[in-house]
Amino acid sequence: MIETSEKEELLVNSDNHFRTLLHIVESVPRGKRSRSIETEERDKNFRDVLMHLYEWHAMLERWYREGMDGDVPSMPAPGFKWSTLTQLNMQIWENYQDVTLNHAIKKLKLSHERVMMLIHSHTNKEIMTKKHYKWVKTSNLYSYFAANTSNHYVWAIQKCERIAKEL
Repeated sequence: MIETSEKEELLVNSDNHFRTLLHIVESVPRGKRSRSIETEERDKNFRDVLMHLYEWHAMLERWYREGMDGDVPSMPAPGFKWSTLTQLNMQIWENYQDVTLNHAIKKLKLSHERVMMLIHSHTNKEIMTKKHYKWVKTSNLYSYFAANTSNHYVWAIQKCERIAKEL
C-alpha cells in the first residue's frame, strides 16, 4: 500500500472541499443564489462567504510573497493583529458588498488555483518542516496552506449549507 503525503492529502482535500462548496452554491436555483438570509451573523449570502475566502487567499499570497522575498509579512493584515480578526473580517465583508455573486465565484476560482499552484510548487518536506522558512516562525507552511484552503472550505461549506437551506 502506498502512503500519501500530507501535501497530497492537502491538495486532494482542498480540491474536494472546494468542489463541494461550489456544488452547494450551484444547487440553489439561479434566481435565488444572490439572495441574503436573515441572520445576525456577518455572512448573509453566498457572495459574502466566497469573498471572505478570496480575501484570505489574497492575504496568504501576500504573506507568502513577502516571506519568500525575505521580508516579515504583516499578519494577518496591515493595521490588524490576530486578536482583532473580528474587525478584519468585518472590514473584508464591507469591502465586497458591491461584488456580484458571479464575479465572486470567478475571483475565488482563480485565487484557489493560484494557492493550489503554490502548494504544488513545494515538496512535502518543505511544507511540513517547522521553521523551514523564517517567515513562518515556529510553524510550517502546511499550517498556513491548510488554514486558508481545506480547513477554511469546511467552514464555508457549513455556512453555505445553512444559507442554501434557508433560501
